[in-house]
Amino acid sequence: MYNAVGIDASKGKSTVSIIRPAGVVVKRPYDVIHTASGLNDLISYIQSLEGETKAVVECTGRYHEPVLKVFSEANIFISAVNPKLIKGQNDNTLRHVKSDPADSRKIARYALDNWAELRQYSSMDTTREQLKTLNAQFDFFMKQKVAAKANLISLLDNTYPGVNKLFKSPAREDGSEKWVDFAYSFWHVDCVRKIGLKAFTERYKSFCKKHKYNFRTGKAQELFELSQELVAVFPKDKTYKMIIQQSILQLNLASEHLEKLRKEMDDLASTLPEYETVMSMYGVGKTYGPQLIAELGDISRFTHREAITAYAGVDPGVDESGQRKRKSNAASKCGPSRLRKTLFQLMSTILQNKPANDPVYQFLDRKRSEGKNYYVYMTAGANKFLRIYYGKVKAHYRELEAQSQEQ
Repeated sequence: MYNAVGIDASKGKSTVSIIRPAGVVVKRPYDVIHTASGLNDLISYIQSLEGETKAVVECTGRYHEPVLKVFSEANIFISAVNPKLIKGQNDNTLRHVKSDPADSRKIARYALDNWAELRQYSSMDTTREQLKTLNAQFDFFMKQKVAAKANLISLLDNTYPGVNKLFKSPAREDGSEKWVDFAYSFWHVDCVRKIGLKAFTERYKSFCKKHKYNFRTGKAQELFELSQELVAVFPKDKTYKMIIQQSILQLNLASEHLEKLRKEMDDLASTLPEYETVMSMYGVGKTYGPQLIAELGDISRFTHREAITAYAGVDPGVDESGQRKRKSNAASKCGPSRLRKTLFQLMSTILQNKPANDPVYQFLDRKRSEGKNYYVYMTAGANKFLRIYYGKVKAHYRELEAQSQEQ
C-alpha cells in the first residue's frame, strides 16, 4: 500500500494532499501552518498511515525548508523536486486551474507516477543548501561591490581623474586594493601636487609603511609628475573628502564580506565528495569551483549528461513540426541564472588564458574561428564544459562507490 503525500509549500504554510494508487483519496487538501505544533501534527498523522509513505515537496525559494527539516528529523521519506518537473505533470483536463489544493494534488500524483525514481533528501543536501545560500549572498555582495566601485570611480574622476589606473597590484586576500587605499589618503590631486615632491614622497612612504605596500622612490616621483597634468572639477573641500572616504569605506566593507563568503564557500565545498575533481578542471579556482558545486548540486540526480545542460539552460532548444526542422535554436535559459553567469565567467577565463591542450578552449576557439556569434560559442562552450564536468564527477562517484563496496 502506497501513500503519496503532495506538499505545496508557500510562505508560512503548506497545502497537503495524500492519495493512493487508483486515485484513492486518503486526505483531501488542507493547510498546515509552519509552526512546531502544526508540522508535528502532520508528522504524527503521516506516521499513523499504513503502508509505505513518500512525500514530495516543490523547491519553492526557501519556503519548503521547514518541511524538509521536520520530515528528515522524523525519518520520513521526502523528496524535494524542481517545480518545472511538477508543472509538466499531466492534469488530464482542459481547464486551467491554479490553486494550492490543485497544486498539492498534482504533486501527489507526481509522487505516485515517479515512485521508484524519487530521490530522498539527505544530510548532504543540507550542506549543498548552505553552499547555495552562501552563493546567493556572494552574488548579492558582488553586485554591491561593483556598484560601490563604479560610484567611487565616478566621484574620483572629479577630484583625482584616473587614480584607479595608477597601480597594477592585485587585490589582497582581504579584498583591499592599493589604488583604493591610496585614494583614501590622497583623495584629491592637490593632496599630491600642492605639497611638493619631497613632502609627497615622505607621505607616500608613510602610506606604504602603514598599509604594508612596497615603497619605491621612483613610483612617488611618477605619481607626482602625473598629477601635474590632471584637471580636478571639484575643489579640495571637506564635504567632497567626506563623500569619497565614506564611499571607500563602503567599498572596503563589501570587499571584506565577499572574501569572508568566498573562504566559507571553499571550506564548505571541500567537505563534498566531488570537490577535488571539480577543482582539478582547468579554469576552476576557489571562486568558480564552489559556485559550480553550489548551483549544480548533487549530479547523481541527473540521469544523463543532456539533463545537466538542460538544467543549466545552456542546451539548444528543439523546434520541429511536421516537415519543418529548425537546426539553430536559442538556448532554453530555464535553469538558475547564477549558474549561467558563473559558466560565462569561466569561459571568459579560459579564452583569456588560452590553454592549448584544454578541450573546452579548443572547442571555443574552433567555434570562434568559424565566425559564430559571441553568445553562440560561449553558450556552446558552457555546454561542452558541463558535459565534461558530468563525466568526471560521475566517474569519481563510481570510484567512491566501488571503494565502499570493497570495504
